[in-house]
Amino acid sequence: MSWTFTNDRAIYLQLMEYIERDIVSGTMAPGARMPSVRELASIAGISPNTVQRAMYEMERTGLLLSRGTEGKYITDDRARIDTMRQDLARQKVADFYQDMQHLGFTLDEVETLLAELAAGKNRE
Repeated sequence: MSWTFTNDRAIYLQLMEYIERDIVSGTMAPGARMPSVRELASIAGISPNTVQRAMYEMERTGLLLSRGTEGKYITDDRARIDTMRQDLARQKVADFYQDMQHLGFTLDEVETLLAELAAGKNRE
C-alpha cells in the first residue's frame, strides 16, 4: 500500500479514496479482513483518529462491515463493488473531459485523441 497525501483535502477522504481504489481494482479482495486502525495508521503514516474516521465513513456506506471483536471486513457484495467501480470510472472520465475542455479541446477532438490512443495500444 503506497499512499501519498496532500494538503488540499481532508486526509480521511484521501484515505477512503485509496482504499476504495484498492477494493475496486482487486488489490484488496471482497470479504477480506481489513488491517487494524493502528496498523493502517502506521502504514499510512497518519493519525489513528484519521484512520478511524475513514473506516467509520466506509462502514456507514456499507463498504466495510464490522464483525465485533473480529474487526472490519470488506463487503463481499460484488454488485456494490462493481457499482462503485463504475462510479469511480465515470468520475475519472468526467474529470478528464473537464481538464481537456480547459485546454480548449472539443468533445470530438477528445474522442479523436482517445481513438488514436486506442488504435496505438492495439498495435502494441
